[in-house]
Amino acid sequence: MAFGEQPAYLRVADDLRRKILDGTLPPHARLPSQARIRTEYGVSDTVALEARKVLMAEGFVEGRSGSGTYVRERPRPRRIVRSGYRPAGPSTPFRQEQADEGSKGSWESRSVQDTATLDVAERLRIEPGERVMRTHYVFRAEGEPALLSTSWEPLALTGRTPVLLPEEGPVGGQGVVARMAAIDVTVDHMAEEVGARPGLAAETAALGGVPGHLVIEIRRTYYASGLPVETADVIIPAEKYRAVYHLPVR
Repeated sequence: MAFGEQPAYLRVADDLRRKILDGTLPPHARLPSQARIRTEYGVSDTVALEARKVLMAEGFVEGRSGSGTYVRERPRPRRIVRSGYRPAGPSTPFRQEQADEGSKGSWESRSVQDTATLDVAERLRIEPGERVMRTHYVFRAEGEPALLSTSWEPLALTGRTPVLLPEEGPVGGQGVVARMAAIDVTVDHMAEEVGARPGLAAETAALGGVPGHLVIEIRRTYYASGLPVETADVIIPAEKYRAVYHLPVR
């Protein structure tokens, strides 16, 4: 193989992928059999098999037991807008995670007292094992699970205050900024770290996907005068959504 030349199985996969993307092989169409790929492209059985494996790993096709391999219907990605918080305006946990004012959605949550893991302790700058309030959210847009979020708040800050439970009390359900302001803590900035990884089985099940499909993982932390007051993991199915950021330019 000459320098820069693709292996045969990648050339076959590229052509089949092009046919899927341009509609020649539409969703639910059966992928050509291994024998047909071998004949049409003049390649070996091994090359034909590896090309099919590439398309399956990329999520373009799926195997159906006893039936064959078919083109998957890939949803058109929707936008989840991440624009930070708006201290002057009303907020909710849904608005906190989806800043697009035109978006409508709902959420359900469950809060429990827990101990900080090493990772959470580092993010909150507390000692591992210290008590935290852990809240798990499932957010839905138009009735469809859109994202998951698990947040942690140090009980040394919120314990024995009216904002102990994020979804209860006088400012329950109004988001971190309003809740912290209620106990005279002024949130002044927020940071997010964005990455991608295969989704865990429990995550993809909750999001209506397949274990192993990629998710966007956003690690968000709110600060007040440099002190972390809340940190969260936000999980978004990468096939269905794109995280969009609108940031001010100074």
